[in-house]
Amino acid sequence: MTNKNYIAKDKLGNNKALEKQREMKDKEIKEKNTTPKNIILSIKNASYRYSDALEDDYALRNVSFDFESGKMYAIRGRSGTGKTTLLSLISGLERCTEGEIIFDGKSLKNMNLDKFRNSDIGIVFQSYNLLPFMTASENIILSMDVSGLKIKNKKEKAIELMEKVGLKESYADRKVLRLSGGEQQRVAIARSLSYNPKMIIADEPTGNLDKQTETEILEIFKKLAHEENKCVIIVTHSQNVCDSVDVIYDLKKVKEESDK
Repeated sequence: MTNKNYIAKDKLGNNKALEKQREMKDKEIKEKNTTPKNIILSIKNASYRYSDALEDDYALRNVSFDFESGKMYAIRGRSGTGKTTLLSLISGLERCTEGEIIFDGKSLKNMNLDKFRNSDIGIVFQSYNLLPFMTASENIILSMDVSGLKIKNKKEKAIELMEKVGLKESYADRKVLRLSGGEQQRVAIARSLSYNPKMIIADEPTGNLDKQTETEILEIFKKLAHEENKCVIIVTHSQNVCDSVDVIYDLKKVKEESDK
């Protein structure tokens, strides 16, 4: 004789098990969908000690950050927290004492760093670092030449890049010293874009600019991240910059970290 109560209970138990499985599956899908898919740069437990420093005297220690394409980041911290050191490690000018940096799935340790700097990342400096005896377009064309870019009409491309950052064609033949600070920084950004890098690194790019010009420069960086899917990383002290980015990473002095 069949026990109807047992069958009902068994079906109820099966239904609960199925419901639990569905919940776990939904959770798995949700976690998968919220996991960053576009990580272009990973800093994994990076530490740096200068060669003439004491054994436990680190300029940077155990830093781990992830950066995605299509986002704009700020790295901030007081003087002495290792911001410049971190930029040197990201750009391959220095190698990690410990840990590693991975760009687009490859460790910088295994990459041709000259090629990396001349094709994969663009660097923008606070002091612009333009050659003053050259015109705006010549500075941009020189960057194309260094990267080995093969373009039939490089000046036309330079003008196109200048227009992208808000400079009219008439600025192309002006000597850099005849440009304002904001105009020079626009040329510097255009230069960094000359070989279409995947990532832009900017070291205090608005530090010498007034607030209005700073806002205009930040709008350029935003468009590069959000519309052109570039990863933009800005080292800054500016609250205006921090208010404009998608993600803020804070650096603290090594001693502060060890005192926690």
